[in-house]
Amino acid sequence: MLTLCGFPVSNYYNKVKLALLEKDVPFNEEVVTLPVADAAALQASPLGKVPFLRTPEGCLCESQAIMEFIESAYPEPALLPAEPFAAAKVRELITFIELHLELVARELYGQAFFGGTVSEATQTRVRRQLDKNIPAFRQLAKFSPYVAGERFTQADCAAFVSLPLVGMATKAVLGEDLLLAAGIDYKPYIRLVSERPSAKKVLADRKAYQARPAH
Repeated sequence: MLTLCGFPVSNYYNKVKLALLEKDVPFNEEVVTLPVADAAALQASPLGKVPFLRTPEGCLCESQAIMEFIESAYPEPALLPAEPFAAAKVRELITFIELHLELVARELYGQAFFGGTVSEATQTRVRRQLDKNIPAFRQLAKFSPYVAGERFTQADCAAFVSLPLVGMATKAVLGEDLLLAAGIDYKPYIRLVSERPSAKKVLADRKAYQARPAH
């Protein structure tokens, strides 16, 4: 049995969870919050990041490595196209979403979501980078109806959990949703994916986790 370790507010945890649910793979969940301090958890994820996956063969960290393992171990239903070029295009989109959008916007999260403050220099740098990266993403993304085309893929697992964070963070800190400002009307897409049973489960679990009593 697989055990997905992390917590239901993490977008990368939910990316992997979506894939497992889409494929109807049996798995357990183990709450591991940040900062990771447990020795066993650090053995599984040496950088102290979530998610990580416990498997009968051992542990895996890094969400995309986990996604590739899931796709190989549980090939149906496929979340990557069979055609090599089409599969590479899905991976290309994932890289854009996570490296060129979400990771850049992540510098704003402290102020957007956690009551911190982001310096004006950081805000300027993030805006400049996103003003370059978002139009490039728009050139690649299809939203017809899914981000890579007609089929739900791994790219949707990434887009569904990360695009709203980019939009909310830029609106909260920079004064406008830079995705919408660049002409990417991603909200109907998010509503579409939200209707999938896997997404409903992820959203419900995230809501329940956020509503739990504080300790």
